[in-house]
Amino acid sequence: MEEKQRVAMPRIGEAAPAFTAVNTQGNINFPSDYQGKWVILFSHPADFTPVCTSEIMELAAAQEEFEKLGTKIVVVSADKLVNHLEWKKSMESFRYKDRNPVKIDFPLVSDPDLVIAREYGMIHPNSSSTKDVRGVFIIDPKNKIRAIFFYPMSIGRNLGEIERTLTALQTADQEHVLIPANWIPGEDVLVPNIKSTSDAGDVVKPNDPDFTKPTWYMIFKKGK
Repeated sequence: MEEKQRVAMPRIGEAAPAFTAVNTQGNINFPSDYQGKWVILFSHPADFTPVCTSEIMELAAAQEEFEKLGTKIVVVSADKLVNHLEWKKSMESFRYKDRNPVKIDFPLVSDPDLVIAREYGMIHPNSSSTKDVRGVFIIDPKNKIRAIFFYPMSIGRNLGEIERTLTALQTADQEHVLIPANWIPGEDVLVPNIKSTSDAGDVVKPNDPDFTKPTWYMIFKKGK
């Protein structure tokens, strides 16, 4: 078998690899089709699998929420377009968790030759197995990868945590703050660049209700 070039997984802060492919909405030219938008790229090892189906159904239920966050969803699956079309038709036809059937408005991108999977470092060279193609890449409007998640085939992805991470990234960028552990939108955030007690004194004035200071190097700012 001809050896395929090893492609390392792009790291946080690097540009998301470009690709063109067919999908359930026509053709995709990434990232040029998504300029100025946040993108969450989900990858799947195959169509008509129960765990992946549950994830697509949850994504479809949440697509309006992501749209409000200025974010587009792109799903890549290592299967042929004809299978994508049948899978999409099936998923739009049944009730899930007592919800009425939901139209899937995001593209299901075909990657049967694993070109995209390899560009994103999701599969080993010379391997025909797609079991590791279970990644999530959060990509910002400048096409920089900002967060990466990976899940095994047996465990469904947590859409709540993915949305929380997206919101945290947007909040950190917009407000120039840091996000503490277990943060949820609206909670207090952390002040960055506190390197000395002098810095802390410059930030927090006595009796300022907008700030709390457990210690000099950890200062919380009231959330919005």
